[in-house]
Amino acid sequence: MFSIRRDRSSAIAKVQLDSLMEAAGDAVFRLNARGHILSASRRGADLLGVPEALEGQPLAEFVLGGEQAALATALDEAAASNQPVRVKVRLKTPLGPLWTELQLMAYPATPGEREVLAVGRDISGQHATEERLRHMATHDALTGLPNRSLLSDRIRMAIAQARRVGKGFSVLALDLDGFKKVNDALGHPIGDALLRVAAMRLSDTLRDVDTLARVGGDEFVAVLPGAVAEAEIQLIARRMIGSMQLPFDIQGHTLYVGTSIGAAIFPEHGDSEVKLLAHADTAMYRAKETGKGRLTVFNHDKFTQPEHDVSMEAAMFQAVRDGEFLLNYQPIVDARTRQIMGFEALMRWNRPGQGLVSPAQFIPMAENNGLINLLGAWALKSACVQVRRFQEVAGRPLYVSVNVSPRQFRNDQFLDIMDEAMKLSGLDGSQLLLEITEGILMSDPEHAEALLTAMTARNVRIAIDDFGTGYSSLAYLKRFPIATLKIDRAFIKDLPTSVKDVAICNVVLSLASHLQLTTVAEGVENEDQFQFLSRHGCGLIQGYLTGRPLLPEDAMALLRDESQQTRHAVAAQ
Repeated sequence: MFSIRRDRSSAIAKVQLDSLMEAAGDAVFRLNARGHILSASRRGADLLGVPEALEGQPLAEFVLGGEQAALATALDEAAASNQPVRVKVRLKTPLGPLWTELQLMAYPATPGEREVLAVGRDISGQHATEERLRHMATHDALTGLPNRSLLSDRIRMAIAQARRVGKGFSVLALDLDGFKKVNDALGHPIGDALLRVAAMRLSDTLRDVDTLARVGGDEFVAVLPGAVAEAEIQLIARRMIGSMQLPFDIQGHTLYVGTSIGAAIFPEHGDSEVKLLAHADTAMYRAKETGKGRLTVFNHDKFTQPEHDVSMEAAMFQAVRDGEFLLNYQPIVDARTRQIMGFEALMRWNRPGQGLVSPAQFIPMAENNGLINLLGAWALKSACVQVRRFQEVAGRPLYVSVNVSPRQFRNDQFLDIMDEAMKLSGLDGSQLLLEITEGILMSDPEHAEALLTAMTARNVRIAIDDFGTGYSSLAYLKRFPIATLKIDRAFIKDLPTSVKDVAICNVVLSLASHLQLTTVAEGVENEDQFQFLSRHGCGLIQGYLTGRPLLPEDAMALLRDESQQTRHAVAAQ
């Protein structure tokens, strides 16, 4: 690149200009105000491959059609300005299109007439790098499919197009049936290879105008412009399901998986990206529940969801972005000494203008719409970091108990998320207790056993939450590496007056003792309950009697008070 000192009183002599053009070593073109070539440097003529037939031809003739309009606009801007103007175009060369940045600079050639110098620089390498970075930002690294970010753009474009032309579109949510068993049994390399082949098969069933994105794990989303008739959606879904029913030959293994699909149609089932994705996801889970390997189209009547719940669901997505979710910490104390041994992290949603939303409302909704993975990962990391701070205040080890939902448990990235939480916090695995329900264990025992074994290998402890209220099968206590039983509040609230509750608690406590399992009694609200549980061997107590859920700063104040009382007691001795 170079600049020319313009002399407004006289035109630059052509011979001097031609000498400068050759000396520059770049592709340089002297153009008239209309963009026609007056002369070119040797490098410029060689670049275009027509050294003897350039004069008088429009430079635009050597630019690919897509960039000709940009060149014309840049020429007009340069002619009307005393400043250089840059434009990126693809020049036609004997070796093929070449990305070039042209710097255009106008100067007075003769009185009343201006010419333009166009200096070209090869930016093919830079452009290729930019394209790779752009592709990486918008595409899934494993399958090459659009990622969630690009999917969001495609859905918004589809909504705008549908509103403009008055024709809707559909969104399909897909989940691979049986993938987790393959991944657990054969490992991530085989699972990744399977996902790549599955992505290619699914893509091959779609039209050129459709978009298929991978949104995480074995979950995909397809956007089908113009497809609103259920018969048309069924046809496309059958092709996708059929493509998954063929065997997969992966690194010497013959594997079988399927796919369940849920569909939502714009605007019938939602007029926003959030609603369409949520309802397609809901329909997909209904398809899995009713037999797998099938399509279910969302239905407002069958999938009852009041309008206020729909608005809450949309607000929940916004709440994640705005940081409205928080964690409270409820103390868990030793049943003999009443010393705090740990805290259960409890998620809360403080919705602006409406106050705290009950977890009974938003947790099932988050489980259905997929947000639970994002919220759960945040909660696990935040809880581990926070309990580390609690330990610093208390000056001794404490543990944190975190609930894991069924969808989180099925997430292929869960172990990685757990590892990241412990690494981020510096927490030892033995100071993390993960609470799961009986139903999680029994819905997919093979997956559960593999995952729990991997957790315990990291010293992480597993608790069965709400023990006795689910499948009530004692077989899993033998099969799975369980460390703790949490006795549900339903068996605590009428202690010690209820004969049945007394009998149930005695049986659970005796069973836990013989199996060398820790027990935590939930929902302890009065001293009679506490004393009964302490006398009969319950290890830990949790409830309003010993401490309500607290904000982090209040929990730290409680720990400081406890430490101070302990020091005073020691000093008194």
